[in-house]
Amino acid sequence: MANDLNAIVVQNIEVSPGLGILRVVPDGWELSDFTPGQFTVLGLPGSAPRCKICDPEDEVRDPQKLIKRAYSIASSSVAKEFLEFYIVLVPSGVLTPRLFNLAAGGRVWLSPKSTGLFTLDDAPEEKHIVLVSTGTGLAPYMSMLRTQLVCGGPRRFAVLHGARHSWDLGYRSELMTLRRMCSNFTYVPIISRPKEEVAVWGGETGYIQDLWKRMPLEQSWGFRLSPADTDVFVCGNPSMIEDMVEILEGEGFKEHKKNAPGQIHVERYW
Repeated sequence: MANDLNAIVVQNIEVSPGLGILRVVPDGWELSDFTPGQFTVLGLPGSAPRCKICDPEDEVRDPQKLIKRAYSIASSSVAKEFLEFYIVLVPSGVLTPRLFNLAAGGRVWLSPKSTGLFTLDDAPEEKHIVLVSTGTGLAPYMSMLRTQLVCGGPRRFAVLHGARHSWDLGYRSELMTLRRMCSNFTYVPIISRPKEEVAVWGGETGYIQDLWKRMPLEQSWGFRLSPADTDVFVCGNPSMIEDMVEILEGEGFKEHKKNAPGQIHVERYW
């Protein structure tokens, strides 16, 4: 089974309890090209140990069989020193408790191929881009920004990211730095449980749907977003996605389909 684990963990970073960034490199083979926004597959055998904070598990029927799951790539498609994944622990799950137990030097199975249509390829280059997400739905956007954001360029980018707590806003420091450096980039984080914060939270509160209705980009961008000038990407909690699609369609946006181009691009990975 060790021979099937074709990649090595170089870092397993705890963002907050139950939320992590996993970086892996191939062992003896080269990463193939991928487009920002695409996903690939990670795997571990059932015999791999689980993390201490996860739920107990029934006896595994086939300990040698690989448990595989798809994860969006968060790293740049240009700088390919490693592949990065933004992962939330599912305590009762079968794979994430094992991924969270990995340390640097540990081995994991990594698919040599990446796939997926949730990319900027179908968004016209002259259109501005709004990236809406909750939780680890932020992962594909980090790859897009790290690869395709041109600071000071004519195309505007915005990230609206929701989480329960401020400590669950992964990549917050990097996104705040981009906001300071790039005049054409806007970052608006929002939390839904401000009363549980250790320190007073001075940012947006509520849910992504509420945030959109408050039109935070109209003031910073200086104009009302419309289907004519903006494409919106949505990724994360299924209920949030359906609510956002309904809100956007009420504003004249249309969900993008393979044979019917639109301005709402959705990744339904749950």
